[in-house]
Amino acid sequence: MKFSYSWLAAYAELPPLAAAAGAEEHLRVAEQLATELTSVGLSIEGIELVAGDPVLDVEVTSNRPDCMNHLGLAREIAVKRGTQLRQPVFSFAESLSAAGPRASVQIDDPEGCPRFTLRIIRGVKIGPSPEWLVRRLEAIGSRSINNVVDATNFCLWECGQPMHAYDLATVPGGEIHVRRARAGEKVVTLDGKERELDPEVLVIADRTRAIGLAGIMGGLDTEVTKRTTDVLLECAHFDRRRIRIGAKRLGMHTDASHRFERGADFEICAEATR
Repeated sequence: MKFSYSWLAAYAELPPLAAAAGAEEHLRVAEQLATELTSVGLSIEGIELVAGDPVLDVEVTSNRPDCMNHLGLAREIAVKRGTQLRQPVFSFAESLSAAGPRASVQIDDPEGCPRFTLRIIRGVKIGPSPEWLVRRLEAIGSRSINNVVDATNFCLWECGQPMHAYDLATVPGGEIHVRRARAGEKVVTLDGKERELDPEVLVIADRTRAIGLAGIMGGLDTEVTKRTTDVLLECAHFDRRRIRIGAKRLGMHTDASHRFERGADFEICAEATR
């Protein structure tokens, strides 16, 4: 699992990467951090320079889902060094009107999905992400897609919470249902493949059909495109066993399923959507 040194340095007190320093110095600084992480049970499989930024390939064991993101790994570094963790600082304008009239959630399988949150983001202009965001994602091998999808991937790698964005116009009435798939039900996922489902698979559905695989991958029909103007943002917590079963039956492994199978943070949903 790859982590950007400069991204970690946004949250943990780390030696700065001097612009005038060469590659050898940048690698030396990263190797010092690698030694510290190894001493607390987080082995380093390699270090590479990506546009001058050292990227550490960290072996995060399945019992440490809290370290499968930059903020979590930075917390470990802060504890090891006895320094303060810098929490992300952000602000945004939030409407005083509730999303209720335009969006709703019905959970038919509360064991499989004990928490589900939605936000509506209006007046979105889909386009390229700012350079700093593209640089951070590409440093760890995540391809930039567009500003909305990149924002969800940034949050995944920042705090460890998978999220999914829907084009609100493609979800009739903004109604989301979390349920088991029906026998023989099919959905085309974002990778363009048609998946045949069974009742062991937890799905996200609209009024009539499945539109995504809960905790695994969204559906193609509701994806954010250049035509999108309003976004329905999902941030949920799914049962690790249910996601493991679904992913195994479908032969899928994604960044989202990897985290849910190992135990995402139940309490972070509302905060992550901010």
